[in-house]
Amino acid sequence: MTIFFEKNKKSINIKNILSLIKKNHTPIWIYDAETILKKIKELKKFDIIRYAQKACSNIHILKIMRKSNIKIDAVSIGEIERALAAGFTPKNNEIVFTADLFDKETLLKIVDLKITINAGSIDMLEQIGKISPGHHIWLRINPKFGHGHNKKTNTGGENSKHGIWNTHSALEIIKKYKLNLIGLHMHIGSGSNYNHLKKVCDAMVNEVLKLNQNIASISAGGGLPIPYHSNDKKINTKNYFQIWNEARGKIAQHLKRPIELEIEPGRFLVAESGILLTEVRAVKKMGKNNFVLIDAGFNDLIRPTMYGSYHRISAFSKSGDLIKTEKKIDTVVGGPLCESGDIFTQTKEGNIKARKLPILKAGDYLVFHDTGAYGASMSSNYNSRPLIAEILFKNNKFYTIRKRQTISDMLKLETECLIT
Repeated sequence: MTIFFEKNKKSINIKNILSLIKKNHTPIWIYDAETILKKIKELKKFDIIRYAQKACSNIHILKIMRKSNIKIDAVSIGEIERALAAGFTPKNNEIVFTADLFDKETLLKIVDLKITINAGSIDMLEQIGKISPGHHIWLRINPKFGHGHNKKTNTGGENSKHGIWNTHSALEIIKKYKLNLIGLHMHIGSGSNYNHLKKVCDAMVNEVLKLNQNIASISAGGGLPIPYHSNDKKINTKNYFQIWNEARGKIAQHLKRPIELEIEPGRFLVAESGILLTEVRAVKKMGKNNFVLIDAGFNDLIRPTMYGSYHRISAFSKSGDLIKTEKKIDTVVGGPLCESGDIFTQTKEGNIKARKLPILKAGDYLVFHDTGAYGASMSSNYNSRPLIAEILFKNNKFYTIRKRQTISDMLKLETECLIT
């Protein structure tokens, strides 16, 4: 948790949040630019940091990345357009498209702009080879094993749809269309530990030796964890780099050429920069359970419902007092949606798990910490709820970087369609 509500004027604190609430309705996403810059510095030993923008794809966040000489990963045509809007160009591999398939529109866009692809299937290689021989490519390899903090974030092994299983077949297509193989990418899932990391590095070295292609780069993928729980240990980025650097050294020695080492973080760069600010709208007793209902739902923050993810919660009153009473009670925090699963305090199996929180009342405010990644970017209009505002705190000022969607905005795509 990076945001502690310090009294320092240059940080996000209760006083300036209260002033923000006067101008904006809750719920609100808030990001701290300085926290993002600090996280970037932690990875500077890598030759290239490529931001996985799916974590938080607001173009103003992307501009922070570009000004810090970060490159960008895109997984859809929409993310390509976001990268272009933020000032990234297809030159010098600033943008790489990573996917397991092409839709027709995306394929044509990639060929037109000559965007490098990170291919996760043989069909992708065949499709781009037919219309763009010599295209620059990476191979995303499935090392036949995986790992993740949740089975839904596991991106390796036979139960994962990601990556190429048979690299020999991929090599045949590459040779057939004279595709330009730049590098190899290997990512097994979010939250991987050092033992699994070492396995990935060994798998990468073995794959390079097996393919014996004159590649220029390898990618460590992403998945670096952050400490969501107060007792979670922070990842040792120096150790993380060292393990990958040793693998890079073996590859460089075998190929007798320098090898660039990329890393592709998403969550690591932005999660701790963000909070979700909400207001308590109702408190109710249901048998043994004490429910606190807030104005944000899983349409805003879906991670707890989808993964059983944990986010620390702080509370403060309308008057701006941090609620830190000694007496805390078991509390279930839920949202406004017409869904029983709209619960922020649950396990990955979907069972309610009460949290020890202060006694709260309607009108108090809750803050969900570490929501900068997979918060706004995974939000939806479910229950016909408009997307909420995104606010950036930078240089001691709040800037609106995405306006709150109106109901009129939401309905416009439908009302402009005429049925006779």
